[in-house]
Amino acid sequence: MTATETEAAAGRDFIRDIVAADLDAKRVAGVVTRFPPEPNGYLHIGHAKSICLNFGIAQEFGGRCHLRFDDTNPTKEEQEYIDAIENDVRWLGFDWGEHLYHASDYFERLYEWAEHLIRAGKAYVDDSSPEEMRRLRGTLTEPGQESPFRSRGVAENLDLFRRMRAGEFPNGARVLRAKIDMAAGNINLRDPALYRILHAEHPRTGTKWCIYPTYDFAHGQSDAIEGITHSICTLEFEDHRPLYDWLLENLPVPSRPRQYEFARLNITYTVLSKRVLTQLVQQGHVSGWDDPRMPTLAGLRRRGVPAAALREFVRRVGVARANSVVDLALFESTIREHLNKAAPRRLAVLRPLKLVIENYPEGATEELAAINHPEDPAAGTRKLPFGRELYVERDDFMENPPKKFFRLSPGREVRLRFAYFVTCREAVKNAAGEVVELRCTYDPATRGGNAPDGRKVQGTIHWVAAAHAVPAEVRLYNTLFARPDPGARGDIMADLNPNSLEVLKDALVEPALAADTTDGPVQFERQGYFCRDRDSRPGRPVFNRTVGLRDSWAKTQAGG
Repeated sequence: MTATETEAAAGRDFIRDIVAADLDAKRVAGVVTRFPPEPNGYLHIGHAKSICLNFGIAQEFGGRCHLRFDDTNPTKEEQEYIDAIENDVRWLGFDWGEHLYHASDYFERLYEWAEHLIRAGKAYVDDSSPEEMRRLRGTLTEPGQESPFRSRGVAENLDLFRRMRAGEFPNGARVLRAKIDMAAGNINLRDPALYRILHAEHPRTGTKWCIYPTYDFAHGQSDAIEGITHSICTLEFEDHRPLYDWLLENLPVPSRPRQYEFARLNITYTVLSKRVLTQLVQQGHVSGWDDPRMPTLAGLRRRGVPAAALREFVRRVGVARANSVVDLALFESTIREHLNKAAPRRLAVLRPLKLVIENYPEGATEELAAINHPEDPAAGTRKLPFGRELYVERDDFMENPPKKFFRLSPGREVRLRFAYFVTCREAVKNAAGEVVELRCTYDPATRGGNAPDGRKVQGTIHWVAAAHAVPAEVRLYNTLFARPDPGARGDIMADLNPNSLEVLKDALVEPALAADTTDGPVQFERQGYFCRDRDSRPGRPVFNRTVGLRDSWAKTQAGG
């Protein structure tokens, strides 16, 4: 176990150590954190790490966590995203109480502070084109060059900035830049943009503004206004911290927050770029932001991932200073652990093959007792209808089986789960040579799945009674990308998995699954964990596979 894993297991990490030290040293009187999403898309599993960290620290240290929307770019922000973000944070188990804020709440004060910088000679209006500003900015190895508009006087800058606000100039004609150091080693300090012209209606402020602050200008000052003590960001903002600090030092802010960075969450076979996720939705590669193949919280929720499992996964990953990639298997195993405890067991046949018990009385039916959860006696039992004609899984029969295949084959006896021992006598084929029906016999003395003479069978298979089975659609989800490192070879869309979704429209499930209309988890025995999808209709349920079970036969086939 690594040091990070040890700390995570103990509920500790370097950020929590910093917070504890700040409280002990009385640098802060209380802890105030924030989760500041931009409402230009849905939250994904990477955001879950930030949510759990910010809200978790506030809870653990008796503080509070704000939910603040970074709504400074009206061209990409929608109410749909705002609503989805609030729903996701609540679903994950956290609440901001009365502390819901927006960067747009502070637009007037941010504007005043921009004028403050102009009056202090620390900001200027630049007429350069975006291309010219990029050229003059320099490179990582070469210093930048000063804009020809950098020497403008205070009066001219104030006049131009106020005219920018008044709407006199078109988009992109001018920007307000901080006057810091064009030779700085950190490119973020080479006179960064603070305001840009954007004639666009804002979801909250309407057409009041046609200039909007950049993220770098709005973020730290919003933290200061709200009294944030620990501004916790992912590592890509580490190079922005000097600018964060410079602005706070040069503005009359009411408090002095400090920024700390942690490694973002990266998972194999998964893309957490909001730009790419937006592209997947817009280009129709998925059905929407809540497609169960998406790593969005809405997609994971629709897929049936419990919020508690997601929180536990984040805890196990821990909080580190260096970026790394987490194996998807860790996430899936965490989900299985939670669902194994919570999910009742049911029988479902995904690819049906008819089985006829020739020596079972025609027209007869009976009810067999089936346990709902093998590890929870309090979950009780249910009744399963049984008859002469059943359906079993097509993969549970092989006409010429190899070694270690212990399911149905000619002459082999197997156990039907909760029912009887049956022996396959004949495989009936159609004109194309495909097996369409199995003819079997059963031993009436083995009711309940045990033989009174003590004989054993090596295989147990699941089934549903033909007369009582309920038709269902089952959606089997696999990874959206076929490679563990999507995009590593260039075109990320070329790495999409063509087998990320398999829809089984002819599945059959036991009656109890049709009677239960909740969206809680369920284990299809020997298949995996599933949940009912919102597309379900009366008499025609639809189930999404949350995660599969470990299959020893599949491992054997793969050489494992």
